[in-house]
Amino acid sequence: MTVAVIRFGGSNCDRDAVAALEHLGVDAEIVWHEDGLPEETDGVVVPGGFSYGDYLRAGAMAARAPMMAEVRDAAEAGVPVLGVCNGAQIGAESGLVPGAFTTNRSARFQCEHVHLRVETADTPFTRAFDEGEVLSLPIAHGEGRFEITDDALADLESDDRVLFRYCDADGNVTNAANPNGSKGNVAGVLGERGTVAVLMPHPERATLPDVSGPNGAGTDGAGVLAAFDQ
Repeated sequence: MTVAVIRFGGSNCDRDAVAALEHLGVDAEIVWHEDGLPEETDGVVVPGGFSYGDYLRAGAMAARAPMMAEVRDAAEAGVPVLGVCNGAQIGAESGLVPGAFTTNRSARFQCEHVHLRVETADTPFTRAFDEGEVLSLPIAHGEGRFEITDDALADLESDDRVLFRYCDADGNVTNAANPNGSKGNVAGVLGERGTVAVLMPHPERATLPDVSGPNGAGTDGAGVLAAFDQ
């Protein structure tokens, strides 16, 4: 599988994503957003960073780049697409997933390890886990609070499209375990196609053992990126 990791001006997690994917034996390459997707693209990662300096709203300008129209077409064709952090914001702004990501409840940038509960294991991004399993991944964002209407959240829940929720180490979904005030403690969601997902925590920063432990987040991120190891 060849995975295109899209680089916008301001992306800063693209090389991390490539290193993590290559560690898992997946061919990956950084693609400048103006160059378009390579003809042989079997997966897409929209990585973290501060595309276009996060002017207007985080991800808003990148979402309107021609590259994202190609990503939407690839997603419609069943190509797995993963948006991480700024990539999640871009995914929401471009309509790949519902909802939006906005300023953290704390109104400050937060960089810490969090716990996530797997809400559905029937996806390419969670097939390595069991439903209800608790993962540890790092976050690094200032606009990670997931917002959505009550009705739209209910639809996501009924369709099993909530991917992860923030929780404590025992899997309890509580307000105290919610680092940014996300509605329903939602940390990641699926698009209408189960092959499209976005999440605010960084799986690529919890994949390589030599940079993830012993005091880091571990290697739970490898299970998320296993979606591209097919």
